[in-house]
Amino acid sequence: MASPEIMRTRSRLKLRVVRDRCERFVAAAFACARAMAFYKDHIYPHVVNVLGDPKPFRNVREQILPMAEGKVLEVGVGPGPNLLLYDPAKVSKIYALEPNAGMIRLAEKQRSHARVEIEFIDLPGERIPLADDAVDSVVSTFTLCTIPDVCEAMRGMRRVLKPGGKFIFFEHGRAPDPQVREWQRRSEPITRFLLEGCTVTRDIPSLITGAGFEIQQISTAYLAPFPKAWTYCFWGTAVRISG
Repeated sequence: MASPEIMRTRSRLKLRVVRDRCERFVAAAFACARAMAFYKDHIYPHVVNVLGDPKPFRNVREQILPMAEGKVLEVGVGPGPNLLLYDPAKVSKIYALEPNAGMIRLAEKQRSHARVEIEFIDLPGERIPLADDAVDSVVSTFTLCTIPDVCEAMRGMRRVLKPGGKFIFFEHGRAPDPQVREWQRRSEPITRFLLEGCTVTRDIPSLITGAGFEIQQISTAYLAPFPKAWTYCFWGTAVRISG
């Protein structure tokens, strides 16, 4: 049987090993957190800026954004691909909501070329700071997929939109084809990791109508052949239902 001194020495060694492992784990966790923060603020915005507006997407933006009028809330402005497409004869001001500082830095470059007043608001979609009935139009393009509490965000959009006001949307989401849906389910961990929580399986029309909007017009299509699971899109307009 080992002596008390040997037992105490073994206990100290075990504690040291546990402490060293804990310290390495904490250091690795902090390093991972710093890397993810760097990716979020400095790399991800450029990924979206480069890949997020191919010609089929741009064509849809050019089709729907001139419908906005009056005071506009754009939720999730990103690097600002929409900012130059608003009609200055119809739009008086844009409230550009965006929680990612790197995205705002890129969007700021667009502001100097825009012919409409733009106010950036660095808050997430669940925390719209505007008063009730404050805007005439709400715009959301490739935003509903990334908001964690998307139902709360939709309620906020409805709250700030005037009765009869227009909700203009361009989103990707759940495809109608079973095989594509299966690939959406399988690949969603990738989009969540690389694209800041992007969820490609959301039922966009149900989210819109469930929040108190009536869809006036909607188009759907696969806007790119690959990856097909990520490019089934919905675009159109809805109006806020009174009450």
